[in-house]
Amino acid sequence: MDLLQYEFMQRALVAGLLVALLCPLVGMFVVIRRQSLLGDGLGHIAFAGVTGAALVGTHPVLGAAVCTIGAAFGIEWLRRRHRQYVDMGLALFFYGGLALAVVCSSLAKIPYTGMMSFLFGSILTVTWPDIAGIAAISVAVLALLHRYRPALLLSGLDPDLAKVNGLADARLNLIFTALVACVVVVGMSIVGILLISALMIIPVAAAHLWHRGFLGTTLLALIYSFLMVGAGLTLSYMADLAPGGTIVLTGLGLYAVTGLLRHLGMAV
Repeated sequence: MDLLQYEFMQRALVAGLLVALLCPLVGMFVVIRRQSLLGDGLGHIAFAGVTGAALVGTHPVLGAAVCTIGAAFGIEWLRRRHRQYVDMGLALFFYGGLALAVVCSSLAKIPYTGMMSFLFGSILTVTWPDIAGIAAISVAVLALLHRYRPALLLSGLDPDLAKVNGLADARLNLIFTALVACVVVVGMSIVGILLISALMIIPVAAAHLWHRGFLGTTLLALIYSFLMVGAGLTLSYMADLAPGGTIVLTGLGLYAVTGLLRHLGMAV
């Protein structure tokens, strides 16, 4: 517990636990709606926003937020116009975002270390104002999740029934994509743009191995997420490892242990 005597570790733990609360709650619906790669793709676009913000001299989080939320509108427009080629259209968005990030970073002369902090996280440099922003966004996302939870759940489990009941509309898809975009922006300082999708998917994947209902799986996913962040931060402190990568590897380790227990018949 001596790590908690350092203020930077206190800030890292608070920020990490906030993101650990948010990611699996959104990740549950990402998995149910079979859009596990959406967070990864929006991360590419967020990277373009970060480098674009550096180019014009604005805050990187603002640039990432504008780009990812703007991309959410574009993705939903593409989904409605080209239903048969949605995956191909999304790939164009994501690759375009990554290419734009490379061009903007070269124009802005962003140093290598600065790019690495956004790509793989810099949780140890999180400030209290950053935590206040993370908390504010988290409250807004949780409120929207609570408001649209029945519609998101039904549209993910039975899209046809959701359409009959008028729940699977363009507005719902847009709201959901915007929620994922907000999680990407919030989590990029914790595990980085390239790894934030893992924090949404891995806890949910591990929780699914227990074969519980929606509520039980959600609670288990939250437990796995908190363990990922808490144990990952502790291991990174003790072994002087990169926090973002350690958090994700810790989650994969928990998933592997759970799978082994399931194989041995202990996860009932």
